[in-house]
Amino acid sequence: MSLLLDLLPAVNYSLLQGNLEQEINELVFDSRKATAESVFFAIVGSTNNGHEYIQSVYEKGCRVFVVQEETTLPADATIIKVSNTSEALGRMACAFFDNPSQDLKLVGITGTNGKTTTTTLLHKLFTELGYKCGLISTVVNKIGTTEIPSTHTTPDPINLNALLSKMVAEGCEYCFMEVSSHAVHQHRITGLEFVGAGFTNITHDHLDYHKTFAEYIRVKKAFFDGLGKEAFALVNSDDKNGLVMLQNTAAKKVTYALKTPADFKGKVIENELTGLIMTINNTEVYSRLVGDFNAYNLLVVFGVSQLLGMDELEVLRIISNLESVEGRFQYVRSNSGITAIVDYAHTPDALENVLKTINGIRKGTQKVITLVGCGGDRDKTKRPKMAQIACDLSTQAILTSDNPRTENPQTILEEMEAGLDVEQQTKALTIQDRKQAIKTAISLANAGDILLIAGKGHEKYQEIMGVKHDFDDLKITEELFNQLKK
Repeated sequence: MSLLLDLLPAVNYSLLQGNLEQEINELVFDSRKATAESVFFAIVGSTNNGHEYIQSVYEKGCRVFVVQEETTLPADATIIKVSNTSEALGRMACAFFDNPSQDLKLVGITGTNGKTTTTTLLHKLFTELGYKCGLISTVVNKIGTTEIPSTHTTPDPINLNALLSKMVAEGCEYCFMEVSSHAVHQHRITGLEFVGAGFTNITHDHLDYHKTFAEYIRVKKAFFDGLGKEAFALVNSDDKNGLVMLQNTAAKKVTYALKTPADFKGKVIENELTGLIMTINNTEVYSRLVGDFNAYNLLVVFGVSQLLGMDELEVLRIISNLESVEGRFQYVRSNSGITAIVDYAHTPDALENVLKTINGIRKGTQKVITLVGCGGDRDKTKRPKMAQIACDLSTQAILTSDNPRTENPQTILEEMEAGLDVEQQTKALTIQDRKQAIKTAISLANAGDILLIAGKGHEKYQEIMGVKHDFDDLKITEELFNQLKK
């Protein structure tokens, strides 16, 4: 509980009227959750405008409103007018929960691919080093070893600050969190204090939301622009946009790379299905992770650890024992010798990276069979590209349903097929039912062949017309493999 008056210094307002001495029990932006002791934030979103619900919120007894549009209410209402209600929500949420990010060493990781892997590995590393840590990721949130279900890559400001506050209360020293482009643009992280930020890469994704690639880059860069001079900004200098992230930041500028000169330099020596051998700052390290994309992820983990003052040799020792993250290049083998790899790759670049890794480690006549789909209600421009990559880098491609959400799955598949030329079409099968597609892929494979099941990774559901149905790629593959014994 807070006094409204105590929350106001966090925001810049152009209009303030009403009672500022009242006690506030909660902040809300969902009109259905408003009560007499709430502050209601009228958020202007891409599909809804919270100002349209102000009257119904008032009728529920709520008397404090943060708005950005002209609003008329009875005299007993308190109105705080700001230029951006989303930004005000971020700042007031920090203040409402006593600015928990100031009592943690908070590190944010952003980029198109690799956020979940790097944040999860950092949480595992620092836990092994003896620290109690928080984790905020696409797969799961954690306070120490206690798991809390995750609904978004980056939670809304209220839930995010509540979660950080619990971490502080339970003695966490560090928190590693994914920072999505949506979170930056929607001010979910506004008001938080980061000790550092890491950038993995930036490739084709979320253009349904950001509209242009330039805008996508600008939003990612805004995260680094907002860092303080005491923070660090660690970027991938092999990515052409990595150094762009550093252009206007006040933070300490640090780089990592496999191909170009960098502060943290790596080199892949050997890459096998069972793991990789690489050097990190001239020290040879074995890792159970596979592929160049994971070599980059390990460099982020190492770089962050060093920037936070951890012992180099102890970090490298622990890195060699870290296991893959759920749904990221996670593999299972059948008794007949078929290897299936389940991976979250759902962007063109991620799919290409995984397939290039597989092609780099397969032997002789081993076939690569790729099963891939594209999510509904998301960036449509990547659909033909995903199909093209699957066909170009596989022996056989099976186009199938992913999470169609509210779209017709057949329409999504037709948009994927539209990108294929005559030669690519000869490699492609289209099977809408995902389980049947996995079953077909297994039937096409022989001993030694590699099956990539891409797109859903850790997800345990398939969303069809707004309904989530139980669906676990790894579990279904294992069940189908077991049936091969009979």
